[in-house]
Amino acid sequence: MTESRRRWLLFLLIVSGVLNYADRQIIAVLKPMLQRDLHWTDVDYGNITSLFQLATACAYLGAGRLVDRLGWRRANSWGVGAWSLAAMSHAFARTVGQFSAARVALGVTESLGTPAAVKTVAVLFAARTRSVALGAMNAASNLGAILTALAVPPLALAAGWQPAFLVIGGLGLLWVFGWEWVTRKHDLIDTPATKIAASPARRNEWSAWRDLLHDRRTWAVIGAKMLSDQVWWFLLFWIPDFFHTVFHLDMVQFAAPVAVIYAAAAAGSVIGGYASGRLIGRGRDPVAARKLTMLVCALVVTPLPLALATHSPWLAVALLSTTLAAHQGYAVSLFALATDVTPSARIGTLISIAALCGNIAGIAILQAAGWLIGGGHGYLPLFLVAACSYLLGLLWLQLLLPRTDQARTEGV
Repeated sequence: MTESRRRWLLFLLIVSGVLNYADRQIIAVLKPMLQRDLHWTDVDYGNITSLFQLATACAYLGAGRLVDRLGWRRANSWGVGAWSLAAMSHAFARTVGQFSAARVALGVTESLGTPAAVKTVAVLFAARTRSVALGAMNAASNLGAILTALAVPPLALAAGWQPAFLVIGGLGLLWVFGWEWVTRKHDLIDTPATKIAASPARRNEWSAWRDLLHDRRTWAVIGAKMLSDQVWWFLLFWIPDFFHTVFHLDMVQFAAPVAVIYAAAAAGSVIGGYASGRLIGRGRDPVAARKLTMLVCALVVTPLPLALATHSPWLAVALLSTTLAAHQGYAVSLFALATDVTPSARIGTLISIAALCGNIAGIAILQAAGWLIGGGHGYLPLFLVAACSYLLGLLWLQLLLPRTDQARTEGV
């Protein structure tokens, strides 16, 4: 396969990541309109978003296996097509139960996105270029959040929230046609590597999971992942409401602040990866470099509660921007650390378990957010949790992770 064809496929994978987050986040942007038209409470919204997280978490148990059975080409096409239809189904929901069902369908189908995209990159790109491709894909999630905040409010105000769901979801169906055209037009034939990758996994996955669950390094990564991911999921679904509730901004007015915040998050992903790599280049131990980067990111998050003490929405934007930028830097360093201390044959399984547990933490905080905000307690308790979560995650990691020299030796 030529380099230009790989780049086209990578471009399409990045677009699919953008669409994935757009379909996921549109409900957060439309929350004020949906609450007004459908008479939701904050508790209702918290229940709906936590159900989405639960569905996604449960689906992770089988998503990777299904991707292996389908192969990279069909897995991407089927995954994007399925979650696009699920996203469009929101337009026909009228009750909390119907919206919950639509969100469950979206959560289940979107779980195919990450394993399918990562598998495709692993098959199509050599090891030396794989990390660059994965980094570009990671930034796509933030780009999706930015575009959703900018594009959805004008569309919903002009045409209504139902067409907004239909249009954003329908873009995924157009993507499927583009993917099929590129993969068939250029007559992409599976290489031996793709055939192996597309065939059913022959390892005993349950045995691998059992081995991992007896390893302290697994629990070290899982704990840090849960404590950090809960903040990401909370802010993803509640930032628009924060600006609407605290600063009384409407959907058009909070579009630019939300876009700025997620642009900062994208930058944080790149900076975090570069920072630890730079430290390693200067001779620092890889695990120590990751931890130092995570410590800096954790400290950057601690002023977050001050966003509630300011009267300027743009000062709040600055604090939330640094928080999400630090989150992405922390997350990239955590994944890199996981690869440093885990044998390569176990990395995929570890990341699946960590993603599952991170989603479970997301369920808990989204449910808590609905209760706390709906009960009149406001955002302060949640922002206090967010401010200390990253430091607690790093402390957990430090306590459970074996000494650096042992971990690296055992992880080879």
